[in-house]
Amino acid sequence: MVLLHRFNSAFLSALFAVMRKELTGFFSSATGYIVIGIFLLFIGLFLWVFPGQYNIPESGYAQLDGLFELAPWIYLFLVPAVTMRMFAEENRTGTIELLYTKPLSETQIVLGKYFAGVILVMLSLIPTMTYFFSVWYLAEPIGNVDVGAFWGSFIGLFFLAIIYVAIGLFSSSLTRNQITSFLLAVFLCFFVCMGFDLIASLFHSGTVQSGISFLGINAHYESMSRGVIDLRDVVYFLSAAVFFLMVTVRMIKR
Repeated sequence: MVLLHRFNSAFLSALFAVMRKELTGFFSSATGYIVIGIFLLFIGLFLWVFPGQYNIPESGYAQLDGLFELAPWIYLFLVPAVTMRMFAEENRTGTIELLYTKPLSETQIVLGKYFAGVILVMLSLIPTMTYFFSVWYLAEPIGNVDVGAFWGSFIGLFFLAIIYVAIGLFSSSLTRNQITSFLLAVFLCFFVCMGFDLIASLFHSGTVQSGISFLGINAHYESMSRGVIDLRDVVYFLSAAVFFLMVTVRMIKR
């Protein structure tokens, strides 16, 4: 029992060390602040300034559907921008060799970078809570908001992010070039999110369409956006993230 405790402590300590390195590196330059700032700027402009279907004051309804329709598309570029350097830059500069000289396993390295990426993406999502409170007080009467749908969508966006980060990390492990990593991650995230729906549309059978669409992110994200937290959706998101992390570990070992 004591040995198991020491093993767990050593494992977590090494994992946190990698996380701290990634977070420090991300915010030691302006890149981190710019990436998160651009996300919040775009969301804010579409929800409150630009006229159109996403504009909250213009719609006349106290709802944040626009946020949860826009965020997945912005995350399609935001998350690869966060993860593109995690392995690609270290492979290019050779600093990845320094990690291998330390008492770290490939799993610890991958998980440390992964959780750092998830934290970075969550830092961009948390400030959007101000939009919820804004809509809450703008509603007539105050508080007349579909809270269940909001939290379901918010949780769905979190699960969407954990898959995107895993895909971005996998893409970064395949190359030494950050731009290549970014473009590959964008393509893979788009395919996993919308590609299965596009493939399903080629079939006429409703059963086949449902089966193929179930393999993609979009069907599960839309389910959560309705305020329904289904265990099958949670298992799907976690399984997809674990799959890409396992493949990334295999790539690092090779």
